[in-house]
Amino acid sequence: MSDLEKALAEITMIRSQIARGTEFRGLGTATLAATGAIALLAAGAQALWLEEPTRHAAAYLTLWLGVAAASVMLIGVETMTRTARVHSGLAQEMILAAVEQFLPAAAAGALLTAVLFQVSPEVLWTLPGLWQIIFSLGIFASRRSLPPAIVLAGVWYLATGLGCLAFAGGAQALSPWAMGLPFGIGQLLIAVIVHRHGGEADGEA
Repeated sequence: MSDLEKALAEITMIRSQIARGTEFRGLGTATLAATGAIALLAAGAQALWLEEPTRHAAAYLTLWLGVAAASVMLIGVETMTRTARVHSGLAQEMILAAVEQFLPAAAAGALLTAVLFQVSPEVLWTLPGLWQIIFSLGIFASRRSLPPAIVLAGVWYLATGLGCLAFAGGAQALSPWAMGLPFGIGQLLIAVIVHRHGGEADGEA
């Protein structure tokens, strides 16, 4: 490796370390709130059109995985444009650092869903609780680069996830509100935390 390559590698490492130690300001409050609203709307849609979700697990998963995908897309687009504006020269490193922190939890949730659907469909009723617990772990893993109060959102999702596992079985299995309320309120809580910590509304400089 030449001296130039070594110098470039060291610069890349330093930029990555700076990104990991810098508070991430790429989240927009309106977009976060919108994902909470989407969760509540999806719960209402499930209540109206999917009366027996335990008998239509594929439809249930399609609905909620679609909600997750739409939310990730909204937040992802906002994050890329906002980070380029707020973090300027460190934008790429900041996004990579944020993804690295949350990606293990997201991957675990996706793999767990696939395994339960294929191998143990009788325990699919646990998914809302498990998803919320896994989401809380992703928040806790990202806490160093987000506002300190974000731990409140992590505690919220952990508590609601455990509550779902404890009380959302039997006749309440896969209830629309076991997903809609925790994620609707949780995302609105994150939006409030980001806003109160100084995050600008979407589209503002």
